Amino acid sequence: MQKKVFFASDFHLGIDGHIPAREREQQIVRWLDKVAPEAEAIYLVGDLFEFWFEYRTVVPKGFVRFLGRVAELRDKGVHLHVFTGNHDLWMFGYFEQELGVKVYHQPLQVSIGDKRFFIAHGDGLGPNDHGYKILKKVFRHPFNQQLFRWLHPDLGTRLAKYLAKRSRQATSEEESRWLGEEREWLIQYTYRKIDQGLEPDFFVFGHRHLPIDWLLKNGRSRYINLGEWMYACSYAEFDGRQMVLKFFEREGQVIRNWF
Repeated sequence: MQKKVFFASDFHLGIDGHIPAREREQQIVRWLDKVAPEAEAIYLVGDLFEFWFEYRTVVPKGFVRFLGRVAELRDKGVHLHVFTGNHDLWMFGYFEQELGVKVYHQPLQVSIGDKRFFIAHGDGLGPNDHGYKILKKVFRHPFNQQLFRWLHPDLGTRLAKYLAKRSRQATSEEESRWLGEEREWLIQYTYRKIDQGLEPDFFVFGHRHLPIDWLLKNGRSRYINLGEWMYACSYAEFDGRQMVLKFFEREGQVIRNWF
């Protein structure tokens, strides 16, 4: 039987959504259990946590059901790939060393079967979000990361969650609605890449919080946004030929321009 590849993003473990955070973690574990028997690989494309920062000897409290299942699947031979997002970009080796999981801090170009993929979380890409692009450089600078380590984990985590909440309040309206092809910045990013000669079969992103399957202007590449798990519980399944957006234990709608 042809093994499948699964993609999901934006779990945002640590905050409540349509159900409390603990129940959502259990739901994600059920999803992993469901797809694992068919999975050749699972790509988790960023913002798995509302906040994640690895101190030298400390990681954030909680998420043990999720982390334990990831370790178990990896031990069973399932290939797991994790991308950092804007909420969990401070991954410094814990996932590789403790869980045996590959972590990507930059976009990845990869062939799966005879299809080509461009995979990234999506934060800081495209023509907009100039303020965040500056902040991202600040957050990723080693000196600033070292300064943050000097904060006690209780204080650092509380501060980061407060800032994340403020950011979410400022962008929640835009996150929840389709802006149109010309204003969707990740679609504009894919068009720039196509103009530069990059034409994968699939551009796969998270970050946008909307399940989107959009046939791009070259007539062959598709932009897939994986949505999120606070409300939609959406993910993508690739069987070697077809890429399909699905919903787990919920009904949902995919924004698409082809049928």
